[in-house]
Parts: sequence; C-alpha cells; structure tokens
Amino acid sequence: MSVLVNKDSKVIVQGFTGSEGTFHAEQMIEYGTNVVGGVTPGKGGQKHLDRPVFNTVEDAVKEAGANVSIIFVPPAFAADAIMEAADAGIKVIITITEGIPVKDMMKAKTYIQDKDLTLIGPNCPGVITPGEAKVGIMPGFVFKKGKIGIVSKSGTLTYEAADQIVKAGLGISTAIGIGGDPIIGTPTKEAVKMLMEDDETEAIVMIGEIGGNYEAEAARWIKENGNKKPVVGFIAGKTAPAGRRMGHAGAIIGGKDDTAEAKMKIMDECGIYVVQSPADIGETMKKALSK
Repeated sequence: MSVLVNKDSKVIVQGFTGSEGTFHAEQMIEYGTNVVGGVTPGKGGQKHLDRPVFNTVEDAVKEAGANVSIIFVPPAFAADAIMEAADAGIKVIITITEGIPVKDMMKAKTYIQDKDLTLIGPNCPGVITPGEAKVGIMPGFVFKKGKIGIVSKSGTLTYEAADQIVKAGLGISTAIGIGGDPIIGTPTKEAVKMLMEDDETEAIVMIGEIGGNYEAEAARWIKENGNKKPVVGFIAGKTAPAGRRMGHAGAIIGGKDDTAEAKMKIMDECGIYVVQSPADIGETMKKALSK
C-alpha cells in the first residue's frame, strides 16, 4: 500500500483553467497521474487539456468519481475551495496555494476537523508516490521508487532529500510536503505516523524548520512508539536570527525551543539520526539501514 496517493487515485484540479493549474496539471498528466478533470466555476461542460471541466467539486465527484483534489485557487478563495472539496466527499485535499489568510485557514481547519479526510498544505509542494502519482509541483524525475518515506516542511528540501536518497542507491515510497504555513492540515507527527504504518516504507526522512513544535512532537511520538523504523532528521535555519521570518510564514524563532539547535537536540535524544547538512541525508540513511 502507498500513502495518500497512488495509481488508483482519481485527481481533480481546483483552479484548473488558470495558468498555475494548467501548467501543473499538464505536468501531472505527463507523469502518469490519473487526472480525471478539474473545477472552474462558470466553465462547466468545457474541455481543458482533454479533460472535462466542472462547475463544482460535487459535480466532479458525481460524474468523474474524484477522490483527490489539488488546489491552485488564489489565496482569497482557497479556504472556501478546501471546504467545498470537504463537503463533496474528497478524501485527500492537497493545497498548493501560498498566502491564505490565517483567519481563513482557522475557519477551514475547524470546518474539516470532524470529516473523514486528509488535508495536506497549504503552501506545500504536494505528495508523490513515485511511478504511480504525482499530485503536486515537485519535479517528478528526481523521485525514484523505493522504500524510504519523506516528510518535509520545505518544498525545495523535499527534492534535495529525494535526490540524496536516490544517489545513495535507495528510493522513495511516498514523499509528503506538509507545508510551511503556521496552520496546516497535517502536522509532521501525523505524516510520520502514516509512513510508520505503511508496509512499503522501511525508513523515514524528516525535514523541519525553525519555528513551532511540530518536529519535537513527532520526535517524542517516534520514541514513545519504540523507534520502529530508522528516521533521519534535518532542521533548516541554523543561522536564522530570532524574530525574523525565514521563507515560510511559519518559520520564525519565537522562543528558545524554536531554534534549529533545540529541535535537533530533542530529535537526537529521541533516537533520530540527526544530520547537520542535507548533503548527508543519503549516506546517513544507508548507515541507519545497515544497523
């Protein structure tokens, strides 16, 4: 089994006919992802990229059997797009949009909390199960099939970790870019948990950033549950000054526990193989697996 997306996923693109939606839908289709259509209100009944366009997510679910959605809707309307997908019964909602107002995300997260679905993002690169489905904006050629899961707050470092793993002669089961905003659907711990429970994943790469406590929570959960699979960890932002935002909206040192050093110390104490540079991920993973 794979995590979140696979060859059986029926994917729709919300914001299908816009420039971002069009470009990345083309890339996903080219990769082999089963994109069954897209949603652009007012354009229902048309064809785009040789796929049907629907007015609503509900129509896409009824007529195309969609069960995964990827959102390229502008920030002001993206939270509504998440809630619409949730109402329509979509099981995996992947939100690429960056800059959604925090107030809107608070509303959307509260709205979906009792529903049977997984929200990834916002402000994320998406999810890829190599050779089966790419639901996101990552460069598919970097990811080769294998048994190492990746959970990352950083988009670019997701690709770097995948490249390191492949260069070490290993491959990836599923890579999950959870997103770098202060409020996201699936925190690090929940994503790690999915990969821990996945039969096809033998080890995990966990990439975090300064700010928040997601990585510490995940590390403690890994230790409490017996370190069942080797985990290699890296935290970006060692040189970031306190109080200054680094890249993502959620990447800011607010207290002593938010620093890269503090997080790496906790991870190390919890039995995670902590690396000082992303360049060491592949070789460290090889050593961890050999033990």
